[in-house]
Amino acid sequence: MIIHSKIVNTLFLVCSLLLMQACSSTRIQVQPDPMYAPVDLKESRFQPVNNGSIFQQGRSVRLFEDSKAFRVGDLLSISLSESTNATKSAATNTAKDDEATIGAGTILGITPTFRGNSLLSNSLSSERAFNGSGDTAQSNSLQGEITVMVSEILPNGNLVVRGEKIIGLNQGSEFIRITGIVRPQDVSSSNEVTSGKLANARIFYGGGGVIAEANTKGWLSRFFSSPVFPF
Repeated sequence: MIIHSKIVNTLFLVCSLLLMQACSSTRIQVQPDPMYAPVDLKESRFQPVNNGSIFQQGRSVRLFEDSKAFRVGDLLSISLSESTNATKSAATNTAKDDEATIGAGTILGITPTFRGNSLLSNSLSSERAFNGSGDTAQSNSLQGEITVMVSEILPNGNLVVRGEKIIGLNQGSEFIRITGIVRPQDVSSSNEVTSGKLANARIFYGGGGVIAEANTKGWLSRFFSSPVFPF
């Protein structure tokens, strides 16, 4: 019995440690996304060719133009100015009344009756009504700035950019991830472009940590709120 009690205590201690480790690992941590990682300029196709003391292929200096991003690996600042407002309302009212009366029929010219009431005299009536209404409203706003890297140059000269920013805060972290296509003409003299000029934009904003956990439903609550729940 003493050996059995020691085994039970050991198993209980191991389970407690595993539960503590599981609880600590459930923290929502923000990790860098490889989809938004900087371009690896160490690859051979990005290495400059030493073919001159003044002129370097792929590293030209434009004397009469602003310093803008126009090569793979160049940096570009994007000013985030996103604001959306949407409202929608709907109301439906329907009503329908039906009434039909069937006169007293006869059989061989005789009207069947029972206790003075005609057996073949009937009337039908129905009434239906429906009232429905709905309202929805949504508002979003995102302001800030993020610097991204040119990852590809399209045949028409447009720049494909991508990047992310992760900010560690007290007991939490926030991230901004962005990718899209920029026209060189939309880049300002200070090498900036607004997010409204970003084509095929994918902008993600989120966070992790204690605050994010407090705003997240538990798995059981998510089950009862999911379409799988039949009630």
